[in-house]
Amino acid sequence: MNVPEGLRYSTDHEWVQIDGEVAKIGITDYAQDALGDVVYIDLPATGVTVVSGASFGEVESTKSVSDLFAPISGEITAVNDELADQPERLNTDPYGDGWICTIAMSNPDEIDALLDADGYQTLIDG
Repeated sequence: MNVPEGLRYSTDHEWVQIDGEVAKIGITDYAQDALGDVVYIDLPATGVTVVSGASFGEVESTKSVSDLFAPISGEITAVNDELADQPERLNTDPYGDGWICTIAMSNPDEIDALLDADGYQTLIDG
């Protein structure tokens, strides 16, 4: 499984890329592999406030439907609208074109509760 350095990871298999006060969010390579072929994503709306650990959308695959959980609290500032027509990007490029949304963090200290690449690798190897 691909676990890039420099990102933070939730135990719910979302990745977080921090850029100042903004966090870009997506699902991990491990998550997309476990889901199988993604056929639909219920994207969150811009302007919505999310709380760390709360569901903010769903991913539907040929195998199952899974909730997306916010790895960090804040306001959704952008969503990857291209996923609506091309949800398979979650499978083909989960750390690039398959990003889901950006969140203006309301509590940047929550980053400390997320795993680094080594910690996440240990979790999925578990």
